Amino acid sequence: MKYIPNILTIIRLILVPLFPIVFFSQMENAHFYALIIFLVASLTDFLDGYLARKYNVVSIIGIVLDPLADKLMLMTTLGCLYISEYIPIGVLIIILIKETSLVLSGIFLYFKKEKTVIPSNKFGKMATVVFSLAIVLTIIFPNSIASITTVIVALFLELIALSSYVNHYFRNIKNQTV
Repeated sequence: MKYIPNILTIIRLILVPLFPIVFFSQMENAHFYALIIFLVASLTDFLDGYLARKYNVVSIIGIVLDPLADKLMLMTTLGCLYISEYIPIGVLIIILIKETSLVLSGIFLYFKKEKTVIPSNKFGKMATVVFSLAIVLTIIFPNSIASITTVIVALFLELIALSSYVNHYFRNIKNQTV
């Protein structure tokens, strides 16, 4: 049981390059198969986190690779949707800036003397779920009112999540100096 969460994360990393290969392939129902890859990646994300917490098998490798796999899958999927003209470039840019900021700040905080890690919170988890739904809707119903609306709501939640992480960081800095 100790290695299963990390194995699931590695599977998710393998699925990242597979998504665009299938998405842009000439095979019949390519987007449907790419959607299945995305859903399997989402399921492994849920399962690895659940198992790691339930059986207390959190590892340094998991702490590093899990969010990396998540961000790579999200950016790859959004990149494919942008190239297919299902989402505007602004969506991709906003998420790229947000994710890059989180990665860089996470690296910075981890290598400080205190080894601070800002855990995911309810806003981040909610944004992830809604963005996953937005991706599913966009692949199934590209450029529909439902997919566009869900993408906008997901972007809004992503920005709320980012502000909550920034707020958490500055609250911790303030508490460390007191």
